[in-house]
This record gives sequence, structure tokens and C-alpha cells, in this order.
Amino acid sequence: MIHDDVQRWLDAYVDAWRTYDPAAIGALFTDDAVHAYDPVGEPVRGRDAIVADWLKNPDQPGTWQASYRPLVVEDDRAVAVGRTTYTNGKVFENLYVLRFAADGRCAEFTEWYWRHPAEGVA
Repeated sequence: MIHDDVQRWLDAYVDAWRTYDPAAIGALFTDDAVHAYDPVGEPVRGRDAIVADWLKNPDQPGTWQASYRPLVVEDDRAVAVGRTTYTNGKVFENLYVLRFAADGRCAEFTEWYWRHPAEGVA
């Protein structure tokens, strides 16, 4: 993986989130992917389970904006950073730790996020 590969994956991630298209979500992950919403909780295991989990409680269209970029890319691993801003004023700083398969799909995804201390700060 190189920087541009990871950026394309992150852009596809945001697009899949925006549309909640099951095929687009599934295309992001390997069959046996592990998706952790935080570094200490029990992760979701397997692409089908990840897709189902995404679809359980979707954000309403137009209620958020997100922008992520690769910070470090080395071989099949990457760390990405970004910000998610919701129209209700909640702002989150995000850090993603990623491992990719040879085909560019994500095999391991761990999310770290912090709610911005000053709500509504853009």
C-alpha cells in the first residue's frame, strides 16, 4: 500500500458510510476482516457481520461530514487521522489503525476517537 491507495480506501469508506450501500461497505473489507470501534471493546468479525453492524443504526443523510487522510503508511499497515462533524454540534477527532490485504481491502480496522472538548468547533 502507498499513500494514494490508502486515501482511495478512506474516500470509499466515507462514500460507503454516506450511502449505506451494503455492496460498497462489503467491498471495503476482506471476508475475515476484524472491525473494532475502539481499541478495547469486542470487535466485529467477518465482512458480513461488519456490513450488518453498519446497517443497524445508520446516521441520517446530511447529518455529518467527515474527512480522513493517511498519516503513516508502511507496507500493508496505515494510520489515518481525520475529523467527523455532526450537524447537532458533536465533533470527533479520529485515528484509524489499518491493515490491508494484498488486494487493497481492509483486514483489520481499529478506530480511536475523541469527542472534541469544545462542541461545535469546526
